[in-house]
Amino acid sequence: MHPETFRNYLKLSITIVGIFCLALSVVMLPEQALKWGFALLVVLVIAVIPRMSLAIPRSNVAVSFSDAVIFLSFLLYGPASAIVLAGAETLANCYYNKWTGKITFGKYMIATNVSIGAISTAFTVAVWFGLTSSIGIKIDPASVKSVISTLGVFAFTQFFAVTLFAAIFHSLERGLSLWEAWKKDCFSSSMTQVVGAGIAGTIYEIINFGDLITMAVAFAVFLVVYFTYRQSIAEINLAITKVEQAEREQAETERTRRLEAERHASQLGESLEQQEQVNAALRKSRRDFKHAALHDSLTGLANRKHLSDLLRVLIEQYRDEPTQNFHVLFIDLQRFKNINDSLGHTIGVKVLMIAAKRFVRMVAPTDTVARLGGDEFAIILRNLSTVGKAQKVARRVAQSIAQPFSLSGNRISVGVNIGIAPCDAEYATPEEVLRDADIAMHFAKERETGVAVFTKELRDRFLERAGMELDLRHAIERDELAMHYQPIVALSDGHLIGFEALLRWHHGEKGMIPPNKFIPIAEESGLIQPMTAWILQVTCEQMAKWRQVSRTSGDLIVSVNISGKHLSTDDLIDDVELALDVAKLPASSLKLEVTESTAMENAEHTINILNRLKQIGVKLSIDDFGTGYSSLSYLHRLPFDTLKIDRSFVSRVGEKGENSEVLQTIISLAKNLKMRVIAEGIETESQLNVLKNLGCDFGQGYLLAKPQTRENAEHMIYENPNFLPADLSHQYDPQREEVETALPVF
Repeated sequence: MHPETFRNYLKLSITIVGIFCLALSVVMLPEQALKWGFALLVVLVIAVIPRMSLAIPRSNVAVSFSDAVIFLSFLLYGPASAIVLAGAETLANCYYNKWTGKITFGKYMIATNVSIGAISTAFTVAVWFGLTSSIGIKIDPASVKSVISTLGVFAFTQFFAVTLFAAIFHSLERGLSLWEAWKKDCFSSSMTQVVGAGIAGTIYEIINFGDLITMAVAFAVFLVVYFTYRQSIAEINLAITKVEQAEREQAETERTRRLEAERHASQLGESLEQQEQVNAALRKSRRDFKHAALHDSLTGLANRKHLSDLLRVLIEQYRDEPTQNFHVLFIDLQRFKNINDSLGHTIGVKVLMIAAKRFVRMVAPTDTVARLGGDEFAIILRNLSTVGKAQKVARRVAQSIAQPFSLSGNRISVGVNIGIAPCDAEYATPEEVLRDADIAMHFAKERETGVAVFTKELRDRFLERAGMELDLRHAIERDELAMHYQPIVALSDGHLIGFEALLRWHHGEKGMIPPNKFIPIAEESGLIQPMTAWILQVTCEQMAKWRQVSRTSGDLIVSVNISGKHLSTDDLIDDVELALDVAKLPASSLKLEVTESTAMENAEHTINILNRLKQIGVKLSIDDFGTGYSSLSYLHRLPFDTLKIDRSFVSRVGEKGENSEVLQTIISLAKNLKMRVIAEGIETESQLNVLKNLGCDFGQGYLLAKPQTRENAEHMIYENPNFLPADLSHQYDPQREEVETALPVF
């Protein structure tokens, strides 16, 4: 049988026997037990006795006064009352311990404990009756010996019965023998029966022979002793608790120290073991760090510092021995930013790595290839006797890098601009050599020659350009910039429809600077964006004033040229909205002109920006049409209102209208795309007549009107003249005025 099942059967059997004993005892209660004395004992065992237990410090023993009441009941009211009180006391004690949380009772355990208490007392009563009948022990209140004998038998038998049941259950639960379970858990509980017998005997004698004063004094003494002992036990327990806590803390401290010592010992062993690995790794990291400090992490080429160190040595060698010459190539990849922006950074990185490998393959082992940063590289060529040989190497490098290749399904071709700086005795630092090679590279980029050799004239030109850039940065605050306005005329009747805003720079010392000199500088230096923002503000405010001049001027439009760099950013949207808002100018009165080549550089981005501008309400015009070889697949998606024919196509029309086929094609294309057409650069009446006959809507040029100052333009608005020539005798004289330079931006 399973042990748990056996225990349950045992509990059930004990419970049945216990209930029988209790029921029989209740029936056999004597008449005297039904008085107030026995009731007082019942109240004591239920309400008071469970709360009066005293725990012996540092032991599992607790002194209970319940046996004293049971023994006293036996002496005063007979065996039946003792059995009833034993059951009542056990029941009250179980529920008290359950309520206070001291003991958790299992299934049926309360009923089993109550039954054990009743059965143990019944067994004790039975043993006592047996001894009474066999050896003649009787309870004689006058005989102390008789009372002691009776209580001794009762206490011993009660102890034996109670501990026997406890040992049985403990042995079943823990798998111990009955003797081991009794010796371990039950022997020490004899104190309860001994104390109970002593107290019961004392109270019994006082009741029988004492008076009320004696009883009161005895009761007071008992209370004093009880509470004194209880206080002492509490203090002892508190002291013991503190000592135990200190011992635990000391043990924990010692354990922590021991573990810490063991951990340190282990770490020391590991540290000693790892020290050699660290030393080896340190030596390797030093080598790696030295390599990383002198090489580019992306391509593995020498970096700028390594190149500078090498150039410093070569400069010293050349000074000591002029035959030890060298040439420095400064290389810039063409259109790399477009590749990086359109195809992504990952493709851009791979393009740089491919370019680096091709550079290395095209030079001798004694030469050095370095990456300076971004898309800029440098090559040191040694042992070349002439600059011409260095140029040949540079051209071979350019041809090699220009060979197309495929990456992620994209066919890519990269060009280069190369500047060559030959060694020279005037060089003292690597920075000077790289500076001159960079100047030559920018000259090659500007002239689109691919390769250029540095000369001192290039340096002078560069310094002049740098000075002009510096002056241009302060041109606005010095009030050196001004706007001129060229009228745009309706070719049908000659009336004014608006102006094209043209930027002019009157330098404080150098006088008028041609736009074709300072506009490219503004483009390259990044000044073009703040300059365009200033132009938008000035022209919008001016047009807002002109629209109020007369009834006919309310429909005038001002055209502003937009650079490619400004178009490539979202700042253009903010600048346009700000200028319109400050000037209180309707958006429909502002037209933005974008060159065809600029619009095609990043067509998808251009379409997005132009559509957003269109939502604002501004007009849009494609400028210099016919020179940029637009893709028609993109052209029809660009939201332009106007198409401006480049002056180069207008100037090809002869006196009798020859070579007008291209003009006719462009105008027809614009009409099919629902655009109005403007022709610029009209300088002769024959050109004007051809354009009118082909259906061109608007025109501008010296034949109609030259660019005007703000005051002259305002005077034209007041007069509102007809800008078409009065007769064919009015021809344009190119000697009278320098022809206005056609510019890509302004």
